[in-house]
Amino acid sequence: MSEIEEDLKSMIVETLMLKDIKPQEIDVDKPLFADGLGLDSIDALELAVEIGRRYKVQIKSDDERNREIFRSVRTLAAFIAEEKARQAGPGGNAGNEGGK
Repeated sequence: MSEIEEDLKSMIVETLMLKDIKPQEIDVDKPLFADGLGLDSIDALELAVEIGRRYKVQIKSDDERNREIFRSVRTLAAFIAEEKARQAGPGGNAGNEGGK
């Protein structure tokens, strides 16, 4: 499991104040919404704001990929890694701040 996935699981529990769930109980492939973790659109907004703060990655509300980006912890981590690599560009070093 990647460092981003581990951090995201903790961030989800902390940001959304999920008292009955521990980060280690979140399956990285389980859906975040509906039958999975049961999050809703307000939760997605709160997570997008926190992701922007922590990772300096923008998730726009009108992005057509949002459903796929927020499908699971794994897809969210992949999006963050991809965006950080894109921001770094060729030979760049974005992402060296450890996701914090």
